[in-house]
Amino acid sequence: MPSEAIQHQSQVQSHYTVTGLGQRILDTLAQAGRDPSRLTAEDLAPIDEFHIRGRAATLDLARAAKIGRAMKVLDVGSGLGGPARTLASEYGCHVTGIDLTDEYCQAARMLSDRLGLSHLLHFQQGNALDLPFPAASFDTVWTEHVAMNISDKARLYREMFRVLKPGGTLAIYDVLRGRTVPVHFPVPWARTPETSFLASPEELRTGLTEAGFQVTDWVDSTETGKAWFTALAERIQRLGMPLLSFALFMGEDFAAMAQNQRRNLEEGRIVLAQVVATKGEA
Repeated sequence: MPSEAIQHQSQVQSHYTVTGLGQRILDTLAQAGRDPSRLTAEDLAPIDEFHIRGRAATLDLARAAKIGRAMKVLDVGSGLGGPARTLASEYGCHVTGIDLTDEYCQAARMLSDRLGLSHLLHFQQGNALDLPFPAASFDTVWTEHVAMNISDKARLYREMFRVLKPGGTLAIYDVLRGRTVPVHFPVPWARTPETSFLASPEELRTGLTEAGFQVTDWVDSTETGKAWFTALAERIQRLGMPLLSFALFMGEDFAAMAQNQRRNLEEGRIVLAQVVATKGEA
């Protein structure tokens, strides 16, 4: 891997890494009045899915991608494992999550075990540009709000194509570059421009096609996401940061990130897309 890519990878890991994240989550849940020994998906909802619209967006994408029982799904950039747990609990599919940040993988395993879903889930640290799986391993490759941190998108989509079975589906929910530039920083995926690599909608479509995919469904979800983030930013501004929030692993500057994300959406600096693509039959 080129030295520049290695440097970017290190910067991304630094952005997300929180020492002792799993225990911090349990301690905060207890402070918020939840019982860490009897957790539910609702207990984790405020922090579990680190993307715009949270679980609702995951369920929308799952329906569009036609996720089904007994499918083998790869979640690229699985974070705390929230989307993987949603897919496993709602559809009974088997999900493998891979994330660059090992602290997230450890926390994902712990939370999945406490929710009784470990038999359907596996999480491991790894690089999306060098997926540690044989070709044609998965029925669906899934990713939400991840490609913004990856500069070599051509390699990313080639790797996703490689590990998909013929006839398999790629499900994407991503932040893309809008027509107004530049983006206001910090944002949840990057504190500075050095680790932000937004593609435009046209670049995403071209990248998928060049990797061999056929785009079958494309939904611009910007307006829905804007309403969700506007409500979140206004709530933070009015009431302050709640105990259970993304600030738990993003730090004190998450309030600024939320306000900037709202501005970026309102000013057309970023847009949102839900995309489904397929790999042709062999």
